[in-house]
Amino acid sequence: KQWYQRRVAITAGIPKSGCSNWIEALLRAEGALKVPLASDKVKLVHGSISTPFRMTASANKEFNPDLQNAFSFTVVRNPWTRLVSGYRDKLSNEVTQGNSIRHLGIKIVSVMRNISTDHVEKNNLYPTFEEYLRYLLAYNAANNIHFLPQNEILCIPQSEYDVIVPLEYAGLLHDDIFEKHINTSVRLLGSYDKTNDPRLQSSAKRAREWFSKVDNDIIDQLYEFYKADFYILRYSNFSHPDFPLPLQ
Repeated sequence: KQWYQRRVAITAGIPKSGCSNWIEALLRAEGALKVPLASDKVKLVHGSISTPFRMTASANKEFNPDLQNAFSFTVVRNPWTRLVSGYRDKLSNEVTQGNSIRHLGIKIVSVMRNISTDHVEKNNLYPTFEEYLRYLLAYNAANNIHFLPQNEILCIPQSEYDVIVPLEYAGLLHDDIFEKHINTSVRLLGSYDKTNDPRLQSSAKRAREWFSKVDNDIIDQLYEFYKADFYILRYSNFSHPDFPLPLQ
């Protein structure tokens, strides 16, 4: 959770739900960043530059009366595309704009294939998509914030949100959020994909393809595990023609 005092805004960033772009824009609006970051540098917003704005790093601000009137929002994402994005960005051998979690990938391969971590490292092995999914189900999403249900991250005691933004409509809604509620002309950097239509973006395409090949029992278990995330905005299934859009 981050508190931008000059903008009188609070946001709860959910990993793999576009939070880097929103934090980057808020840092610019606050004056902490002077120019927009290049797409391959956006990950820097999770470092020291945002530390002063983190609620956990400034607990004394919890008693600031401005907090009672601050505009609070968060951004959520279709659970299926978030799972695909998490795998691609953090655990696969694909080169992306994010930081991989190589040690977790090594552990997943070691556990799921019953081989030593030394063997995994020596042979530069990476988990398959289904190994990743099975591991998340067996080990509570690896207790990692990038894979935990969004609902668990959102449910901060005594917290309320004025707006919950679906990432799929962020391109359409961010002008209204920034102008009406945060009083700034700053804009999001935009999607990493060449298209702004979320139905045609790479994570949506891969989700349709990859999940269609996963055992139905695994799909059912994943749905139960992330059920609250689907209910937040009635998110569509990967087989729906308008996937990954919310259905309300």
